[in-house]
Amino acid sequence: MACGHPRRDAAGWGRSVSGVVEIEEIARRIVESASASEGIEVRVSRSRETEVDILHGAVESLTVAGSEGITVRVVVDGRLGVASASSLDPEIVAAVVADARDNARFAEPDEFAGLATPAEVGEVRAADLDLWREDVLTTPTADKVAMALDLERALSGADPRVRGVESAGYGDSAVSSVLCSTTGIEARVRRTSVSMSASALAGPEDATQTGYGFTRGRAVADLDPDVVVADAVLRSTRLLGATQPTTQRLPVVLDPLVARSVISLWVSAMSAEPVQKGRSMFADRLGERIAPEFVDLVEDPTDPDAPGASPFDGEGVPTRRIDLVRAGVLSAFLHDVTTARRGGTVTTGSSLGSVPGARASSLRPGTRGQDEIVASLSIGLYVQSVSGLHSGTSTASGDFSVGATGLMIRDGAFAEPIREATIASTLPRMLLDLTEIGADRDWMRYGGASTLVIGEMTLSGS
Repeated sequence: MACGHPRRDAAGWGRSVSGVVEIEEIARRIVESASASEGIEVRVSRSRETEVDILHGAVESLTVAGSEGITVRVVVDGRLGVASASSLDPEIVAAVVADARDNARFAEPDEFAGLATPAEVGEVRAADLDLWREDVLTTPTADKVAMALDLERALSGADPRVRGVESAGYGDSAVSSVLCSTTGIEARVRRTSVSMSASALAGPEDATQTGYGFTRGRAVADLDPDVVVADAVLRSTRLLGATQPTTQRLPVVLDPLVARSVISLWVSAMSAEPVQKGRSMFADRLGERIAPEFVDLVEDPTDPDAPGASPFDGEGVPTRRIDLVRAGVLSAFLHDVTTARRGGTVTTGSSLGSVPGARASSLRPGTRGQDEIVASLSIGLYVQSVSGLHSGTSTASGDFSVGATGLMIRDGAFAEPIREATIASTLPRMLLDLTEIGADRDWMRYGGASTLVIGEMTLSGS
């Protein structure tokens, strides 16, 4: 299929045939309808999803659904119009194209707006990623339901301190998408993903603690429900008897699940969009040391183990590895085509469809596991979960103040559990104060994060 040869005939672009062939045909016919004065980019997708939620030994909800969608971008004289719909019905597709053209008429002109071109892609070739597993589609729904039921049953009987299961479930998706444009850009992506999760309730009703477990993969066969049960039990039971701590300053150890959220805050501030608008704590800091020398922060959607792996970004540009922080120095920002043109640089293949952003960021792992790290500390706080992450943080100012639950660390071992506490610092200070990165990076459980140790933060309690 060639996308870059416009002609006026757009008849039948919604004609129903099956699979990827159909969505490619829809995209091609829309692109071929472009006039000589406009650029058109079309992204068409089709997916099937399964979601199972279990409650008290029964199926609370079961959804098996197919979905489809289309997004059209039209550029005329630097004016960008966008329209989308969650249907590939021919009449709706025609309306989306008309709406995108109409929206372009009223948009403010932007000299940097436009579609990706082969010249901007350059010599970068898309990674050869196998992200599709057929068993997501061939495994019977009844088997998926049985897996979710078995998960809840296993968690319910795993530990006498677990008095109930707050939630248990299974989910999967299989997505095929095609993008093409009048500039000659073509991209096809097929990916599957599966996950199981559960949350345990431990302790008496007046002092209940919750704990979460999770497993993910590309294939049903990748899932490990035993990990879900073990994590949920551990995370709930070790918080029993938690009390409010005293206010103090001390080293803080972030659980990988918490570390994943903190890393996402750092990386979001390395997106060129907020940087160029002066809304990033890292604006004007390219080339400066922002972390210790042992810190390497990488965005790599070409890593097939990453949940967000993809050979192409949202503009059809091949993805690539980006060293955001190299040996502690801020080395790059994440760009799409528009921010790259505005900044006089090249796209990093980081478009999420509307703005540049991250898909698969991680810190280079260290050499010691979590047990060794904890054993090395005479005093500290292990943070298992946080609350108020969005309201208590800002990637513009760098403010960081969130609720925390976890365990005190005393003489190299976990001690009393704590709750109703707040940890505070600033995001840039936390990055500078990193003293260790754990060796326990796990894409399946933690989304690429490891245990992190921050040299000092304020713990506020009683």
